[in-house]
Amino acid sequence: MNLDLLLPFGIIVALVVYLIFSRNKFEKSVLDIYEAKFEEWKKHNSSNSSPVISKELVGLIFKENGKINIELINKEIKSKIEKGKFEIKE
Repeated sequence: MNLDLLLPFGIIVALVVYLIFSRNKFEKSVLDIYEAKFEEWKKHNSSNSSPVISKELVGLIFKENGKINIELINKEIKSKIEKGKFEIKE
């Protein structure tokens, strides 16, 4: 009676081991395919990323005795301020 259940149990164990290894092989192949497609996409993708617009501190504005004073940190910007090429945001 003990041997009667050993054969089906052995078949089930063998089947489970086979399915584990076949699934592992399948997952590796799918992963390799997607990695290859991703590398191909990176080669053919023309990234149209716009240049990053960054803010830079070039000066400080103070109000002293009713008079506006601008202290410049970057002296190159002085010509733009004198020409009036700036925007005022509230």
